[in-house]
Amino acid sequence: MKLIRSCHKKLIYLITLFVIVVCCDSSAQKKSKNMDDMWGDKQVNYDALKNGKGKLFDEGNFGMFIHWGLYSELGGKWNNKTYYGIGEWIMHPRVADINPEDYKKVAQRFNPDEFDAKKIAKLAKDAGMKYIIITSKHHEGFAMFDSEVSDFNIVDATPFGRDPMKELSAACHEIGLGFGFYYSHNQDWTAPGGNRGPVTDENGKEATFEDYFYNKCKPQVKEICTNYGDIDFVWFDTPGDMKKEYVVELADMVRELQPNAMMCSRIGHGMGDYSSNGDMEVPTKNIEGLWETCDTNNDSWSYAWYDNNFKSPKIILERLIQTVARGGSYLFNVGPTGKGIVPEIGVKFLEETGKWIKKYPQVIYAADSSPWGHKLPWGDVTTKDKSLFLSVFEWPDDGKLYIPGLNAEIESIEVLYDLNKTKVSYTKNSDWTILNLPNKGPDNLISVIEVKLKNNANELKIDMPLGLYPNTNNRFLTEFGIVTNAEQKNIRWMEKFGEWKHANQVSNWKDNGSVSWTVNVQKAGHYYIDLEYSGTDRLVWKTTTSEGIMVQNQQAATEKYNFYSMGIIEFKKPGMHTITTSLVEGNPESSSLKSMMLTPIN
Repeated sequence: MKLIRSCHKKLIYLITLFVIVVCCDSSAQKKSKNMDDMWGDKQVNYDALKNGKGKLFDEGNFGMFIHWGLYSELGGKWNNKTYYGIGEWIMHPRVADINPEDYKKVAQRFNPDEFDAKKIAKLAKDAGMKYIIITSKHHEGFAMFDSEVSDFNIVDATPFGRDPMKELSAACHEIGLGFGFYYSHNQDWTAPGGNRGPVTDENGKEATFEDYFYNKCKPQVKEICTNYGDIDFVWFDTPGDMKKEYVVELADMVRELQPNAMMCSRIGHGMGDYSSNGDMEVPTKNIEGLWETCDTNNDSWSYAWYDNNFKSPKIILERLIQTVARGGSYLFNVGPTGKGIVPEIGVKFLEETGKWIKKYPQVIYAADSSPWGHKLPWGDVTTKDKSLFLSVFEWPDDGKLYIPGLNAEIESIEVLYDLNKTKVSYTKNSDWTILNLPNKGPDNLISVIEVKLKNNANELKIDMPLGLYPNTNNRFLTEFGIVTNAEQKNIRWMEKFGEWKHANQVSNWKDNGSVSWTVNVQKAGHYYIDLEYSGTDRLVWKTTTSEGIMVQNQQAATEKYNFYSMGIIEFKKPGMHTITTSLVEGNPESSSLKSMMLTPIN
């Protein structure tokens, strides 16, 4: 019966494909003449998007990403060997190097019979998420939906025989969640002509990317934009060197079929509606416009049997709040198993995350970015109307919360959910506002203080150098310093395959190379100084202040960034100071400085 169904589907598909190609080629030729005029200098009207189809994205600020495919059945293992790293790339030559024909056979045993669309949708809602985006086809080329285009799909090629995407889209619509699809439009490792895929078809004829695009990619994108009702996102990925005309065709088709769907920047060539930043990276400075950061709940995006390194509720919340405080949205991934279920520990941590958000929704939803433009040592700040919401990650032991540069008139201060209703007083000390808090925060995860101002908080801009706080660790990233005679740039690297690490660092030191920070010291005194760096052998660093205090020391170095103790530095008086660090001895090219930590000695 499956064979008869497959032949019937192919006949329908070939007839449909002929109509699609004739119509689309004709319109594409008309569009290509003016393509550069229409798209070359595309300007995104973010205000219009925020008030239109981008409202869910802009105000929701928290979504669920799901990586699920044949790789989930393998779980990081091939031929009884475990491959460590991101599981969805297990087929790739740099991982298990699985032959396409061998990989396709995995479908014969893929039977996610424990998949429950309503349960997953409920998990997302309970976690405080506002939408779900799921992999309809990843780089492996396997369609997780009922496709007329290719039999390499979950309905035709597996014993499961159902369309889970149909079930999940319905479940999301039923409980009021947004819904969207991930689709790998450039890479396809099993389709002839796809990027990094077979170079010949089943008959041995050379296959081109154009063949792949019109035979599989574009028709499948049409399917996901046609067969699942209204969708809110189409999340393309890894455009690489894909030609602009193909990207424009896809973008035009999506906008025609799903005019309310948001496309992320990974479609390529500036065609997206919002920017999708680096994987697993929470920005350190505020970013304008509409953007997201995508992160995952452990180390791999897809399920891997060994990967039990799940982010705790507190870490999830910290990264979510920091993303919203920088002006973005947080897309948080889960990887269901080959049976279709989210690992239990991931479920538990997300449910705890959701309970916190339910208490403090104003911190996340429709919240604006921090007027400080960066994280503060004790936590972070989001705003709404006249309120500053201070999310305190580390409650001060001495009950004093230091806020630098806040010159706005304060109307009231309240520790939310403080059962004792402790009255919060505050004092002013030069450029600092000091809140007098209860000795213990009311929330075990993150406590929130609401500071109401006389005027709108989202219009507040804090123009003040970094602060040196007298009661907590103070980490100064090099990207907040001024670099002289050295190279400052963002770098990224993988430790396990596909697990990206990021650093804004300074290296390639020249004579008299240095990093200088301007710092507002709240309280004079002694501070331990630690430097975070990588390198080889032993390095000697010198740190001086504008008061003439100097600390110089030699410590070991490794290829990984670590903090190393340099000694004690003194500030003789409060106020503005300059701190300067330079490399005295060591390899000037490989020695890479990431940050400085100053810890008060009490």
